[in-house]
Amino acid sequence: MASLASAVAMAMRVPRSCPRAAFGDRRSSLLVALSLTAASKTRQGIERLFADSIKQLDSSLARVSQARNMEEALMTVPDLETIPYRVISRHYGYEIRQVESYLVAETSMPGKKGFEFFGSSQAFNTIATYIFGKNTKQQEMAMTTPVLVKNESIKLEMTTPVVSTQEAEDEWKMAFVMPSSYTEETLPTPEDSSVTIRRVPAALMAVTSFSGLVSDEEVRKREEKMRQSIKLDGKVRVKPGARVEVAQYNPPFTPPMFRRNEVALEVEEIQD
Repeated sequence: MASLASAVAMAMRVPRSCPRAAFGDRRSSLLVALSLTAASKTRQGIERLFADSIKQLDSSLARVSQARNMEEALMTVPDLETIPYRVISRHYGYEIRQVESYLVAETSMPGKKGFEFFGSSQAFNTIATYIFGKNTKQQEMAMTTPVLVKNESIKLEMTTPVVSTQEAEDEWKMAFVMPSSYTEETLPTPEDSSVTIRRVPAALMAVTSFSGLVSDEEVRKREEKMRQSIKLDGKVRVKPGARVEVAQYNPPFTPPMFRRNEVALEVEEIQD
């Protein structure tokens, strides 16, 4: 603003002895000054845009260099704190990660499917109100990524003489990762009793990534494909009783092709 004011002031300086016709020159000078200032502002804007584009390009190139395919290269992740892990090995279609322990706030999801709109929205809003201040400290916490969804179905054995099958009582849960600056002692207690705080232990996880919208059928296909691939690994196997966990990294307004979703299964090393 200071440079604009200076330019205008300079343009408006016309000696009092100048005839009225000088006002035309003065007006022309003012237009020139405004044009030059606008051009300067535009140049600055272009320079900032260029710098931001370079940063985005660097980020994209780094992502492409680590991606296994174009789908993964296009996936984006918000600049938020996330689950701490390190990659142990990378394979076609999945990778093995050593995931560190972390805290979550979780709640049960209504419905028999994990990705129904009503159930997902209700669970999301329940936990969101907790981190936005509905807690014993009325404290707002930072957003993190991803949002986790897990099927914790309880297997029930049938004991009749005629039938010997298993049935599953679906119990889906959604969880938000808590900021690492908190511990169990310092994390505010939820006012809503349906929200619970839990520490997830460190684990070895097999993870596959995909873009697009998440559905129960898509998760089932990704899980089955990864299970089959892990059987050929030779070094790890799916841990008995492991249940699939789905991570969604992006806000709802992110175009499907740029979303990052993950399906994860706990694995264990094969002992010789």
